Amino acid sequence: MRIFDFFFQKAISRRISAFQDEMMNRHVAEVENLYRQMRGWRHDYHNHIQMMKAYRALGQDDRLDVYLDELEQDLKGFDVLIRSGNVMIDAVLNSKLSLAKSHGIAINAKAVVPRELSFPDIDLCVILGNLLDNAIEACQWLEDPASRFIRVYLDLKGENLYLCITNSTGKIQKRNGKYVSRKAGRHGFGLQRVDRLISRYQGYLKRADEEGVFTCEVLLPLGSPL
Repeated sequence: MRIFDFFFQKAISRRISAFQDEMMNRHVAEVENLYRQMRGWRHDYHNHIQMMKAYRALGQDDRLDVYLDELEQDLKGFDVLIRSGNVMIDAVLNSKLSLAKSHGIAINAKAVVPRELSFPDIDLCVILGNLLDNAIEACQWLEDPASRFIRVYLDLKGENLYLCITNSTGKIQKRNGKYVSRKAGRHGFGLQRVDRLISRYQGYLKRADEEGVFTCEVLLPLGSPL
């Protein structure tokens, strides 16, 4: 029995390590997506200036105004989505929500978070990253792009950090009364990991669905033991 326990624990450790590696690789790819947007806009910056100068020199102020309006819209798509006050949370949320926008998902997000929290960075990345990955995945299954949306709300409630993620969804899948991802493999393991982390920090987790909408609420005590 002890030998079985030893190999079982080693197998679990390998799965945790593989899952965390996959999650961090995905997160790095999403941050690189933000950097590519920044480099692209910087590359075009000189051309934008030259075009505006040309319109002004030709006295075509009406065309200059149109160009400025188009440039403003372009910048709105590039701008950072979240400035919560916490750099680490901003990095996770902005990379995930930028990825969602690149898939044509409408975003409505608000976050107010203390600069320092009591949770280890990797654990908070697992919780936020998995919940947003699941929301993005659910939206991508919808055939009508106009119906895809994600709403994110992060704020303090007393001595707790409150997180609510709502997204459009198609058919909900459950197994033994629990929600499951449509993807197989470590994606289901990720959901279990989130549940365990929230339980470890004596938090509260609620998942609910109604027709076409899925909501996940999390409450994490800021004074939770590490």
